[in-house]
Amino acid sequence: MYSALKDMEDFTVVGSSLVRLAACVCAVLMTVAPVRAEEPDFLTFGAGYYDLFDDESAGEARLEYRFSEANKIWIFTPFVGATATTDAATYGYAGVGVDIFFGNRWVLTPNFAAGIYGNGDGKDLGHAVEFRSGVELAYRFDNYSRLGLSFTHISNAGLGERNPGVESLVLTYSVPFNMLFGE
Repeated sequence: MYSALKDMEDFTVVGSSLVRLAACVCAVLMTVAPVRAEEPDFLTFGAGYYDLFDDESAGEARLEYRFSEANKIWIFTPFVGATATTDAATYGYAGVGVDIFFGNRWVLTPNFAAGIYGNGDGKDLGHAVEFRSGVELAYRFDNYSRLGLSFTHISNAGLGERNPGVESLVLTYSVPFNMLFGE
């Protein structure tokens, strides 16, 4: 029993550390707006590993629509998305991210979202309302498409009696929307 409580405490520390890191990054970004040419809107596909640090792991598929820079809210780029796991868990969400460019090729995107979670046959996260914080590092091609690796943490931030949280590691490919539909 003590071991299980200790493990839960360790995961809560990881989750709260990620939230603190995301808050610090956002605070720094509020003082410096990144300068970059107009980025298009993207359709992002992802596949990866769900529940990275626990025993209820599953495969994860992700689909996101990321708005163009023309739709920014100050320095924040809005997005909406959905995640599904091989255990039939689902998560629909909306949030914001900030693209930080390192040269013309590498893009680091810290992000935050809120959404509704259904555990299906998968992990019970303790509440229907869940929050996601994460970071993605991507390589940007000449046609603006991006290939990246995303690490996210989802938890209910203490809204429920249980708050086990879950971490995911997902390979992402973001395609400019106009490339798909010929705009």
